[in-house]
Amino acid sequence: MKCKKVLLAIIFAVSALAMNAQNIQLHYDFGGSMYEEYTGRPVLTTTVEMFRPDKWGSTFFFIDMDYTSKGVAGAYFEIARELKFWQGPISVHVEYNGGLTSFEIPDNGFGAARFQNAYMLGATYSWNKADFNAGYSLMALYKHIQKQPFDKPHNFQITGTWYVNFAKNNLLTFTGFADFWKEKTAVGDYIFLAEPQIWLHFNKMSGVDEKFNLSIGSEVELGNNFAVHDGFFAIPTAAIRWDF
Repeated sequence: MKCKKVLLAIIFAVSALAMNAQNIQLHYDFGGSMYEEYTGRPVLTTTVEMFRPDKWGSTFFFIDMDYTSKGVAGAYFEIARELKFWQGPISVHVEYNGGLTSFEIPDNGFGAARFQNAYMLGATYSWNKADFNAGYSLMALYKHIQKQPFDKPHNFQITGTWYVNFAKNNLLTFTGFADFWKEKTAVGDYIFLAEPQIWLHFNKMSGVDEKFNLSIGSEVELGNNFAVHDGFFAIPTAAIRWDF
C-alpha cells in the first residue's frame, strides 16, 4: 500500500487559476521483487485523485486500491481541506488519513493489516511562479493517530510538495511530496516517506490532440522506517495516467 499525495503538489497552482483537476493512475510496483519484507505486496495499484477549489479554499482527496489475482487487496484514503478567507500564502490545513490491507505481510508490532485513523490540523505556506510552471508548499501539522497501539496518539508531521513543468511546451512534469512525522513503531519513532514522480504528457507533443490526456511515467517510493521495513528503501513503479 502506498500513500500518495501527488495533486497536493499542484493544488495551489490550479486553485489560483480556478480550475478543477481529476485523474486516475495505474502503477506497476516492483517492491515485491526487491525486498523480502514486501514479498506479498500487490504489484498493481490504482489511484483516483480529485481537487476542487472554491471561494473558501479547496478540497483534495485520493483513493488508492491495491490488486492481486483474487481482487482488491487493500485500500487507502486521504482527504484534505485548505481553509482560506484572506489574501496571502498561508492557509489552514485539515486532513484525514486511513485504510486497511488484506494481503499477508509480516506483523511489525503495530498492526500491519491496518492504517490507523489519523487526523491532522495545521498551516500551509504556498508559493508559485507567475506562470504557474513551478511551485511548492510547506505544511506544519499536529497529527492525532487514533488507537495508536503504543498509546502515543499525539504526534507531528511536516510535509513538503512541489511541481515543475519543463521541456518544450511543458512536455514533462516533475512532481511529488515528502513527509516526515513522529509515530512510535516497532522499527523507530520517526518516519520519512517521499514519492517523486516524473510524467511525459502525450498531448504536449506536436501533432497530438490536446484532449488526449494520457501520460506515462514513474514514481519512486522512498522511505525510512515506514510500514514493515526497518531502515531506508526505494521502490520504483511504471505508471500511466489519464487526466479528466
